[in-house]
Amino acid sequence: MTGERGLTRHVVVMGVSGAGKTTVARGIGALTGLRFAEADDFHPEANVARMRAGIPLDDADRWPWLRALASWMAARHAEGVSTVLACSALKRSYRDVLRQGPPQVEFVHLDGPAELIRDRMARRTGHFMAAGLLDSQRAILEHLDREESGVVLEVTPAPDELVAAAIARLGLPPATRP
Repeated sequence: MTGERGLTRHVVVMGVSGAGKTTVARGIGALTGLRFAEADDFHPEANVARMRAGIPLDDADRWPWLRALASWMAARHAEGVSTVLACSALKRSYRDVLRQGPPQVEFVHLDGPAELIRDRMARRTGHFMAAGLLDSQRAILEHLDREESGVVLEVTPAPDELVAAAIARLGLPPATRP
């Protein structure tokens, strides 16, 4: 979904690791034309090494990363390109940094039982995030406040159902095909 400046949409699919952020964000991008990005790809190698070792990131590790994500969204907005980003965005203060990018950011918080998410993390391969970090992420998670633009979706439905629910609840139009 692209258009004139000011008509862009910027969505962050948020939640703890293993909630399905990447799958849902990719699905939203595929059906709406929003440009997808994986926030993990913006982490410096030092952050990735810490998470691989099972060491939680602290706020000092996260601020430059969050500012880079906000800048990426702002640059796409300046180009007239809408975005969908898979990003943990666990704290309100982190979401505040993301909102410093484009004029408006909407959030889709994928939330669910720790047992289900832990099971998903145990079955996935090729991801650097140690499953043991789930508890530390859940401990710092701050749910969306009423004044934050976004929706909360329970993660138990199938990914395609979550994608459809996110698109419908945010009122995102389908991608235009040539």
